[in-house]
Amino acid sequence: MKKEDNCESENPTRRDPTHTHRHYTMNNPILSAPPEETNSLIAKGVIRAKLSKRRHLVLSRTISPEYLDSLMPDIVTSLFQPQSVTYNGGVANIKNWKISCYLEVMDGGIPCTNPNTPLRGHCSELLNACNELFAHWYRQQQGCNDPKTSRYKKDENGNPIVSRLMTFITRYTPAPDENALLKHVDGAGKVDGSVVVALPIDRWSATQEENSFEGHGGGLTFWDGVKLSGDGKRVTDEIKYDTRSGDVAFIDKMVWHQANPITKGTRWALVIFYKVER
Repeated sequence: MKKEDNCESENPTRRDPTHTHRHYTMNNPILSAPPEETNSLIAKGVIRAKLSKRRHLVLSRTISPEYLDSLMPDIVTSLFQPQSVTYNGGVANIKNWKISCYLEVMDGGIPCTNPNTPLRGHCSELLNACNELFAHWYRQQQGCNDPKTSRYKKDENGNPIVSRLMTFITRYTPAPDENALLKHVDGAGKVDGSVVVALPIDRWSATQEENSFEGHGGGLTFWDGVKLSGDGKRVTDEIKYDTRSGDVAFIDKMVWHQANPITKGTRWALVIFYKVER
């Protein structure tokens, strides 16, 4: 197993310069640095990923940890209300999932019919920034693919038109069935891609020492790409990322991955499932 503690080495990551700069201001930056750097880092990261046949990318500190700190107090003390939902077949063998709060749900009220609209409003700027990041990553990721299979509708800047299918925040704890989301694909393979944003350690509902999971698990593992085994065979690679606040994972359709178990503290993540218009 390959471990990549610092995600991509050229951190932090930034956003697409073809959009307006409303997400990067000196007074309240959502992203960690100017758009030109985001564009460059995503493009370089996708190239490196494709050399290893990977269809995911994890970049450090894409979202400003300071900005996320400004959102978290209201989330952890009042807005986050976990909802108990039941999935057919379960999620990674957990049928009754009860550690996520859904900001947006799929058509037909899947997985629940009562999304948390105040929490969605609280996170609206962050969600819009994620839309733009995902669209730019998806454009790069699909750039060399067969146009007959990767054709999508584009906006005025040439980026894919994307929409959020489902959005939720998850709080992992050491409790059984709450400490991880083991090996799975997002949306049962029915989504075009997804984004996972690592949120800060909760320092507001209790002390950081009490809530920290440092040294007690966490992060993400992917089964993606290829590597040579000891006997020279090409096998699926296993890569672990030690993600921290502001790190962003971009995940293509049907890529196996997991949120690794924790044995102490709490770990928070924002997850978005996307549809690309065709």
